[in-house]
Amino acid sequence: MQKKLRTVHKILLGILVVAILLAGAFLLYVSDYYQAAVDSQERTIFRDVSVLDANDALIADPGNVKTALILYPGGKVDHRAYEPLALRIAQAGILCIVPKMPFNLAVFGIDRAERFIASHPEIEHWYVGGHSLGGSMAASFAAKQESMVDGLVLLASYSVADISSLPLSVLSITASNDTVLSRESYEKYKTNLPQGFTELVLAGGNHAGFASYGTQKGDGIATLPAAEQQAAVAEAVAAFCLEL
Repeated sequence: MQKKLRTVHKILLGILVVAILLAGAFLLYVSDYYQAAVDSQERTIFRDVSVLDANDALIADPGNVKTALILYPGGKVDHRAYEPLALRIAQAGILCIVPKMPFNLAVFGIDRAERFIASHPEIEHWYVGGHSLGGSMAASFAAKQESMVDGLVLLASYSVADISSLPLSVLSITASNDTVLSRESYEKYKTNLPQGFTELVLAGGNHAGFASYGTQKGDGIATLPAAEQQAAVAEAVAAFCLEL
Protein backbone atom coordinates (compact mmCIF):
# COMPACT_ATOMS: atom_id res chain seq x y z
CA MET A 1 0.00 0.00 0.00
CA GLN A 2 2.78 2.40 0.97
CA LYS A 3 4.61 1.56 -2.24
CA LYS A 4 1.52 2.50 -4.26
CA LEU A 5 1.19 5.76 -2.34
CA ARG A 6 4.84 6.60 -3.00
CA THR A 7 4.28 5.91 -6.71
CA VAL A 8 1.21 8.18 -6.75
CA HIS A 9 3.16 10.91 -4.94
CA LYS A 10 5.97 10.67 -7.46
CA ILE A 11 3.52 10.93 -10.35
CA LEU A 12 1.79 13.94 -8.79
CA LEU A 13 5.14 15.57 -8.06
CA GLY A 14 6.20 14.99 -11.66
CA ILE A 15 2.97 16.56 -12.95
CA LEU A 16 3.48 19.54 -10.64
CA VAL A 17 7.06 20.05 -11.82
CA VAL A 18 6.00 19.89 -15.47
CA ALA A 19 3.16 22.35 -14.81
CA ILE A 20 5.55 24.78 -13.11
CA LEU A 21 8.04 24.51 -15.97
CA LEU A 22 5.32 25.09 -18.57
CA ALA A 23 3.96 28.08 -16.65
CA GLY A 24 7.46 29.51 -16.36
CA ALA A 25 8.12 29.01 -20.06
CA PHE A 26 4.81 30.72 -20.93
CA LEU A 27 5.51 33.70 -18.68
CA LEU A 28 8.99 34.02 -20.16
CA TYR A 29 7.49 33.90 -23.66
CA VAL A 30 4.87 36.59 -23.06
CA SER A 31 7.24 38.86 -21.13
CA ASP A 32 9.29 39.34 -24.28
CA TYR A 33 7.03 41.57 -26.35
CA TYR A 34 7.26 44.54 -28.70
CA GLN A 35 6.90 47.76 -26.76
CA ALA A 36 5.46 50.97 -28.12
CA ALA A 37 7.92 53.36 -29.75
CA VAL A 38 5.65 56.37 -30.12
CA ASP A 39 6.85 59.94 -30.60
CA SER A 40 5.54 61.96 -27.65
CA GLN A 41 4.94 64.90 -30.00
CA GLU A 42 2.57 62.87 -32.16
CA ARG A 43 -0.53 63.93 -30.25
CA THR A 44 0.16 67.62 -30.76
CA ILE A 45 -0.34 67.17 -34.50
CA PHE A 46 -3.86 65.82 -33.94
CA ARG A 47 -5.24 68.49 -31.62
CA ASP A 48 -8.85 67.81 -32.59
CA VAL A 49 -8.59 64.24 -31.28
CA SER A 50 -8.69 63.44 -27.57
CA VAL A 51 -6.66 60.44 -26.42
CA LEU A 52 -7.51 58.37 -23.37
CA ASP A 53 -4.86 55.88 -22.32
CA ALA A 54 -6.98 53.86 -19.88
CA ASN A 55 -6.18 50.62 -18.08
CA ASP A 56 -8.11 48.52 -20.58
CA ALA A 57 -7.64 50.40 -23.86
CA LEU A 58 -6.24 53.31 -25.78
CA ILE A 59 -9.08 55.42 -27.15
CA ALA A 60 -8.71 58.09 -29.84
CA ASP A 61 -11.93 60.10 -29.91
CA PRO A 62 -12.67 62.84 -32.45
CA GLY A 63 -15.94 63.59 -30.64
CA ASN A 64 -19.53 63.58 -31.83
CA VAL A 65 -19.26 60.70 -34.31
CA LYS A 66 -21.50 57.74 -35.10
CA THR A 67 -18.92 55.27 -36.44
CA ALA A 68 -16.29 53.37 -34.47
CA LEU A 69 -13.52 50.85 -35.08
CA ILE A 70 -12.23 48.49 -32.41
CA LEU A 71 -8.71 47.53 -33.44
CA TYR A 72 -7.12 44.44 -31.89
CA PRO A 73 -3.30 44.68 -31.59
CA GLY A 74 -0.91 42.17 -33.10
CA GLY A 75 0.50 39.27 -31.12
CA LYS A 76 2.99 40.27 -28.41
CA VAL A 77 2.68 43.94 -29.34
CA ASP A 78 1.91 46.67 -26.79
CA HIS A 79 -1.53 48.07 -27.66
CA ARG A 80 -0.16 51.61 -27.25
CA ALA A 81 2.03 51.06 -30.31
CA TYR A 82 -1.12 51.65 -32.38
CA GLU A 83 -1.66 55.18 -31.09
CA PRO A 84 -0.31 56.92 -34.24
CA LEU A 85 -2.60 54.83 -36.45
CA ALA A 86 -5.55 55.34 -34.10
CA LEU A 87 -4.99 59.11 -34.15
CA ARG A 88 -5.05 59.17 -37.94
CA ILE A 89 -8.20 57.06 -38.07
CA ALA A 90 -9.88 59.28 -35.47
CA GLN A 91 -8.91 62.42 -37.35
CA ALA A 92 -10.88 61.05 -40.29
CA GLY A 93 -14.01 60.98 -38.12
CA ILE A 94 -13.99 57.51 -36.56
CA LEU A 95 -13.82 56.66 -32.87
CA CYS A 96 -10.87 54.25 -32.63
CA ILE A 97 -10.46 51.90 -29.67
CA VAL A 98 -7.38 49.69 -29.23
CA PRO A 99 -8.01 47.22 -26.39
CA LYS A 100 -5.26 46.05 -24.08
CA MET A 101 -5.05 42.28 -24.40
CA PRO A 102 -4.17 39.72 -21.71
CA PHE A 103 -0.48 38.86 -22.09
CA ASN A 104 -0.52 41.06 -25.24
CA LEU A 105 -2.20 38.19 -27.09
CA ALA A 106 -5.65 38.78 -28.60
CA VAL A 107 -6.35 35.05 -28.51
CA PHE A 108 -7.03 35.54 -24.78
CA GLY A 109 -9.35 38.50 -25.39
CA ILE A 110 -11.45 37.65 -28.43
CA ASP A 111 -14.60 39.11 -26.90
CA ARG A 112 -13.02 42.37 -25.66
CA ALA A 113 -14.94 44.32 -28.31
CA GLU A 114 -18.23 43.51 -26.63
CA ARG A 115 -17.60 45.65 -23.56
CA PHE A 116 -16.75 48.73 -25.63
CA ILE A 117 -19.79 48.32 -27.85
CA ALA A 118 -21.96 48.13 -24.75
CA SER A 119 -20.38 51.24 -23.22
CA HIS A 120 -20.88 53.47 -26.29
CA PRO A 121 -24.61 53.46 -27.11
CA GLU A 122 -24.18 56.64 -29.14
CA ILE A 123 -22.31 54.74 -31.86
CA GLU A 124 -24.53 53.54 -34.71
CA HIS A 125 -21.99 51.71 -36.87
CA TRP A 126 -19.39 49.38 -35.37
CA TYR A 127 -16.42 47.85 -37.12
CA VAL A 128 -13.89 45.45 -35.65
CA GLY A 129 -10.47 44.70 -36.98
CA GLY A 130 -6.90 44.10 -36.09
CA HIS A 131 -3.30 43.67 -37.06
CA SER A 132 -1.84 40.20 -37.67
CA LEU A 133 -3.06 37.87 -34.87
CA GLY A 134 -5.38 40.65 -33.73
CA GLY A 135 -7.12 40.65 -37.10
CA SER A 136 -7.73 36.91 -36.99
CA MET A 137 -9.21 37.19 -33.50
CA ALA A 138 -11.38 40.15 -34.54
CA ALA A 139 -12.67 38.01 -37.41
CA SER A 140 -13.55 35.28 -34.91
CA PHE A 141 -15.47 37.84 -32.86
CA ALA A 142 -17.32 39.05 -35.96
CA ALA A 143 -18.21 35.46 -36.83
CA LYS A 144 -19.81 34.98 -33.40
CA GLN A 145 -21.37 38.43 -33.04
CA GLU A 146 -22.30 39.38 -36.59
CA SER A 147 -25.34 41.36 -35.42
CA MET A 148 -23.10 43.71 -33.44
CA VAL A 149 -20.84 44.83 -36.27
CA ASP A 150 -21.13 46.22 -39.78
CA GLY A 151 -17.76 45.08 -41.01
CA LEU A 152 -14.23 43.82 -40.50
CA VAL A 153 -10.82 45.42 -41.12
CA LEU A 154 -7.85 43.08 -41.57
CA LEU A 155 -4.32 44.50 -41.44
CA ALA A 156 -1.70 41.97 -42.57
CA SER A 157 -4.09 39.28 -41.43
CA TYR A 158 -6.68 36.72 -42.48
CA SER A 159 -9.82 35.08 -41.13
CA VAL A 160 -9.57 31.46 -40.03
CA ALA A 161 -13.29 31.63 -39.24
CA ASP A 162 -15.58 31.21 -42.24
CA ILE A 163 -17.53 34.46 -42.59
CA SER A 164 -18.12 34.11 -46.34
CA SER A 165 -21.90 33.86 -45.95
CA LEU A 166 -22.29 36.65 -43.39
CA PRO A 167 -23.60 40.12 -44.31
CA LEU A 168 -20.32 41.80 -43.42
CA SER A 169 -18.21 44.28 -45.35
CA VAL A 170 -14.52 43.38 -45.26
CA LEU A 171 -11.41 45.45 -45.94
CA SER A 172 -8.09 43.60 -46.18
CA ILE A 173 -4.86 45.62 -46.27
CA THR A 174 -1.43 44.07 -46.69
CA ALA A 175 2.05 45.45 -47.41
CA SER A 176 4.30 44.35 -50.25
CA ASN A 177 7.48 44.06 -48.15
CA ASP A 178 5.84 42.17 -45.29
CA THR A 179 7.69 38.90 -44.77
CA VAL A 180 6.03 38.06 -41.44
CA LEU A 181 2.56 37.42 -42.84
CA SER A 182 2.27 33.90 -44.25
CA ARG A 183 1.31 34.47 -47.88
CA GLU A 184 0.30 30.83 -48.19
CA SER A 185 -2.17 31.14 -45.31
CA TYR A 186 -3.38 34.52 -46.54
CA GLU A 187 -4.27 33.11 -49.95
CA LYS A 188 -5.72 29.92 -48.46
CA TYR A 189 -8.13 31.73 -46.15
CA LYS A 190 -9.36 34.27 -48.69
CA THR A 191 -12.22 31.88 -49.36
CA ASN A 192 -13.43 32.53 -45.81
CA LEU A 193 -14.23 36.14 -46.71
CA PRO A 194 -17.43 37.36 -48.38
CA GLN A 195 -17.27 37.72 -52.14
CA GLY A 196 -16.40 41.21 -53.29
CA PHE A 197 -14.35 42.10 -50.22
CA THR A 198 -12.02 45.08 -50.63
CA GLU A 199 -8.31 44.31 -50.91
CA LEU A 200 -5.46 46.82 -50.83
CA VAL A 201 -1.69 46.27 -51.06
CA LEU A 202 0.60 49.04 -49.78
CA ALA A 203 3.69 49.19 -51.98
CA GLY A 204 6.88 49.38 -49.94
CA GLY A 205 5.23 48.83 -46.57
CA ASN A 206 6.06 46.04 -44.13
CA HIS A 207 4.48 44.21 -41.18
CA ALA A 208 5.71 46.49 -38.40
CA GLY A 209 4.75 49.60 -40.34
CA PHE A 210 1.10 49.21 -39.37
CA ALA A 211 2.08 50.33 -35.87
CA SER A 212 5.00 51.95 -34.04
CA TYR A 213 7.08 49.38 -32.19
CA GLY A 214 10.34 49.32 -34.08
CA THR A 215 11.71 46.49 -36.18
CA GLN A 216 10.03 43.09 -36.05
CA LYS A 217 12.06 39.91 -36.29
CA GLY A 218 11.72 38.29 -39.69
CA ASP A 219 10.13 41.32 -41.31
CA GLY A 220 11.12 42.75 -44.67
CA ILE A 221 12.74 46.15 -45.09
CA ALA A 222 10.22 48.91 -45.71
CA THR A 223 10.77 51.51 -48.40
CA LEU A 224 7.59 53.26 -47.33
CA PRO A 225 8.01 55.23 -44.07
CA ALA A 226 5.79 53.97 -41.24
CA ALA A 227 4.02 57.33 -40.92
CA GLU A 228 3.08 57.22 -44.60
CA GLN A 229 1.97 53.60 -44.33
CA GLN A 230 -0.27 54.43 -41.38
CA ALA A 231 -1.66 57.48 -43.17
CA ALA A 232 -2.55 55.29 -46.16
CA VAL A 233 -4.19 52.74 -43.86
CA ALA A 234 -6.22 55.45 -42.11
CA GLU A 235 -7.36 56.87 -45.45
CA ALA A 236 -8.46 53.43 -46.66
CA VAL A 237 -10.21 52.65 -43.36
CA ALA A 238 -12.07 55.97 -43.47
CA ALA A 239 -13.19 55.39 -47.06
CA PHE A 240 -14.34 51.90 -46.11
CA CYS A 241 -16.10 52.63 -42.81
CA LEU A 242 -17.59 55.96 -43.83
CA GLU A 243 -18.19 54.90 -47.45
CA LEU A 244 -16.49 58.02 -48.77
